[in-house]
Amino acid sequence: MFRLYFASTSPYVRKVMATAHALGLTEQIEKLDSAAHPVNRDERIAGFNPLAKVPALQTADGLTLYDSRVICEYLNAYAGGALFPSSGQARWTSLTRQALGDGLLDAALLARYETTARPADKQWDVWISAQLSKVDAALAEIEKQAAGFSRTPDDIGLITLGCGLGYLDFRFPDLSWRARYPAAGAWFDTFDQHPAMLTTRPFA
Repeated sequence: MFRLYFASTSPYVRKVMATAHALGLTEQIEKLDSAAHPVNRDERIAGFNPLAKVPALQTADGLTLYDSRVICEYLNAYAGGALFPSSGQARWTSLTRQALGDGLLDAALLARYETTARPADKQWDVWISAQLSKVDAALAEIEKQAAGFSRTPDDIGLITLGCGLGYLDFRFPDLSWRARYPAAGAWFDTFDQHPAMLTTRPFA
């Protein structure tokens, strides 16, 4: 049994849970309550991750793992999965797509924290715009590649991109990103119907 510090709204936790679903491991994961926050530290999480960030996982033999990239690769190895190609161009393509999705999420979260965690009189509009420009650049790259994407979560890069686009729908509905990136939107609308994505959608 794995123990996972869990937050239903975290896109990185969603990435771990979508990976676990794709590998058939969801029944082996015990979800632990947490209150991860960029300012107010949750010391419960620090028992697994000194940075007190989710996701943080403990294996049955007591090994603690963080962050989502490490946890997902561990779960894939544990299950003997194929979400991480083992060699060649496919491996580097998959890992680069994972980095693109994680980068999109990093920028989106920094933009959100500026308005939700920072006092109103200290918020910096230029910072928010700069982070959202990174999101837009990531979307443009996804748009270029979307025609070649699988429609099922059979690759860690695509799972990460899917979680990134899902987070935009969840936290940034006013972006209306599909209007500008229709190929990315069409891919995601199909991809997000897979049970690994449906069952891990964020809820407040």
